[in-house]
Formats: sequence, structure tokens, C-alpha cells
Amino acid sequence: MNAKFLLDTNIIIYSFDDTAPEKQAIALELIERAVKTEDGCISAQVIQETLFALTSKFKHLITASDLLNYLETVLESLYHPLPAMPLYRDVLSIRERWKFGFYDALIIAAALALECDRLYTEDFQHGQRIEGLSIVNPFL
Repeated sequence: MNAKFLLDTNIIIYSFDDTAPEKQAIALELIERAVKTEDGCISAQVIQETLFALTSKFKHLITASDLLNYLETVLESLYHPLPAMPLYRDVLSIRERWKFGFYDALIIAAALALECDRLYTEDFQHGQRIEGLSIVNPFL
């Protein structure tokens, strides 16, 4: 696996949010780097959460045809499938050891399973290390 970093859903959503131009610029740069270098990835969870957010909370930001195009050109190119059962075992272990909620443990487990060394997100403590994975808040 060439992926070195995983992008959390909030990074993808900020790329659409022109009410936060500084965060939008950083998010767009991270996504562009992930696509161009193939060093970045996303999990199925990120795709699901992104599609949900863009079709409900942010439905005014993108048309259905543009969303389909984004899914096919950006999200699909960053997606790396993982076997579900081993991932869920890891989620339970991470929950127990680190006391994360289920969905937080799921994103961390995906990053670890994809052999990422960084998880870009604003949802966790910046600088925290979890089994070789560094949490990076790119907006600080």
C-alpha cells in the first residue's frame, strides 16, 4: 500500500465550504496532493459520510450530477477497500484501549489498516499518536 495519509470526512467537506475560505484552501490542497501523488486515501466511511453531508446538510453546494462526477473522479480515486471483519476486530480493540467512540475508532482502524502514518482531521487531539499513526489537524 502506497498510502501514507488518510483524509477524514471533515477535510472533504471543508473543500466545499466557502464560508471558511482558509480551511477550504487547506482542504483543497490536501485533496489535490492525495490525488496527484497517490499518497493519500479515504475509507468507505469517509465516502458514506461525505455523500450524506453533501446530499443533506450541504445540498445547496453541489448538484446531483456534479456530486456523481466528484464521486467518480475524486472519491473513487482515493478509496482503498478494506476487509470488513478484520477491520471491525481492530475497531473493538481500539475502542477498548483508547476509549474512542465507535465511528472514531473506525476511522483510526482504517488508517492503521491502510498503513497510513498520518490521519488528517480536526476531530481528534492534534499530535496524538496511536500505534504509529499521527493525528494531524491541518487547520491549526
